[in-house]
Amino acid sequence: MKTIRMRIQKFSRPGVILLATVVVIISSMVVANATQTITTPNAAFITYNLAPGASSAAITPATSRSVLVMGCCTTANFEGIGQVSLMHNPGRYFEWVGLEPGGNAITGGFGGTAGVHIVYIDVTHVVDIQVASRDTILIHSSNSSGGLTLAGNVTLVW
Repeated sequence: MKTIRMRIQKFSRPGVILLATVVVIISSMVVANATQTITTPNAAFITYNLAPGASSAAITPATSRSVLVMGCCTTANFEGIGQVSLMHNPGRYFEWVGLEPGGNAITGGFGGTAGVHIVYIDVTHVVDIQVASRDTILIHSSNSSGGLTLAGNVTLVW
């Protein structure tokens, strides 16, 4: 009986070492495959106060990549939000698709000509983001309600 016990103990030590080695290898493979690089997005935050007919300064979005453009109007009775995913093709045009206030309002298109509508960012559809040139966009107010200045902000994330 003593010899059987000695043989089991002798076999179990190398077996335990082999099993531990297998566990370490499998664990290392799982950890190596689970590694992920997380990058912090870039963002630009623009506030606006626009008199009727006024436009903001030109805004140049990042080029050749998707940019999330979110805007809102915070003036009472004009509050609203709109957003688009936009791609800036440098020197050529913009492409976009998104949502604007007013129920199921989907917006989308492309253009490089000044004044082309991209997305409304207020509920009454008087403040919008427009193409300013082939490489820039702007915020524009077409409000004619008693000279009221409209305020809000636009955020670009890329």
